[in-house]
Amino acid sequence: MLKARLAETRADNRLPRRSFLVVVAASLLASPREGAGAGPGEAASARPEALVMDAMGELRMEYEEALVRDMLGSGLDSITITLCDPKPVGAEALELAVDSLLQHDRHLAAHSRFFVKALSAADVERARREGKMAVFYLFQNTSQFGQELDRVDLFHRMGLRSCQLTYNEKNHAGAGCWEQGGLTDFGRELVGRMNARRMLVDLSHANMQTMAESIAFSTAPVIVSHTACMAVHENRRNTTDLNLRALANRGGLVGVCQMRPFLTPKKTDNLHAYFDHLLHAIRIAGVEHVCIGSDRDHRVIRLSPEYLAELKREEGAQVVDSELPYFIDELNGPRRMEVVWDGLVKRGLKQADVERVMGGNLLRLYRDVIG
Repeated sequence: MLKARLAETRADNRLPRRSFLVVVAASLLASPREGAGAGPGEAASARPEALVMDAMGELRMEYEEALVRDMLGSGLDSITITLCDPKPVGAEALELAVDSLLQHDRHLAAHSRFFVKALSAADVERARREGKMAVFYLFQNTSQFGQELDRVDLFHRMGLRSCQLTYNEKNHAGAGCWEQGGLTDFGRELVGRMNARRMLVDLSHANMQTMAESIAFSTAPVIVSHTACMAVHENRRNTTDLNLRALANRGGLVGVCQMRPFLTPKKTDNLHAYFDHLLHAIRIAGVEHVCIGSDRDHRVIRLSPEYLAELKREEGAQVVDSELPYFIDELNGPRRMEVVWDGLVKRGLKQADVERVMGGNLLRLYRDVIG
């Protein structure tokens, strides 16, 4: 368990947070809205100086400095980001993956006062000491590898530290959540090579058969970085209790996402649903095997014509107007980790367990698998 660094002084990029007892007292005096925290532009509530990590979230190059400072101010120490569109295949997928990785390298280097390119768990601690955010790289598909296992080595040398085995459809490795089937023979070879190179296997977007077979085959713990619980709300992107237990039994981790359609059909007054999924995952997998994997933009999103056009350019036919909004109001913006922390406290989790879910579990997995 990570100890709270209550006596330390934050770097200039961050805001100080007071002791846990202050949080409890404030929660008793606050309005009854679950997980109530700072909204956009409001003052941040105080929390212990504990590790906060996002197993999968967005870090767009167009983010303005004030937004990045708000992310840091919320306590976010580390984020694993998707580098490029996971839908292309073949030569296009390879070219896009290489270009995106190089572009992100340039972006992080140009903004080194805020970011550290993370290659190991030790880089998370280094970033914290410097008041910066550790950034890990993720691809949400294995299309860029084609059927060439040596490309795993290439991308690992370039800094890739985790990769989803599938996106929504079938690929050479297995079946995504829109398809039938399981882990292929090549998929087993690919998992074996990723294990050998200490690249974390991510099973988000896989169907339940591919997920179960990959969990069982991998010699290292795996992650489902952004999903929700099928038993709480049925959606083809969500994970069954059977696989949550299997994941935990092999030392893996599940990241509960903040994508509203995966959590609840309710479009308003729905923050409780997010915590329902978190608490269910904790009950089924155990508190040592749950983390936060937001799968969300950090901007404050408004469903303007401009935003909708941007979304449809990026996601195409996957965007269904009737499923919008993708966000939960209280989790819409750069300071959402504060809302998550407060909500877990309000749901009765002990401080040590809140710290595990908010970052301790993920750092442990990165140490064990990535190094």
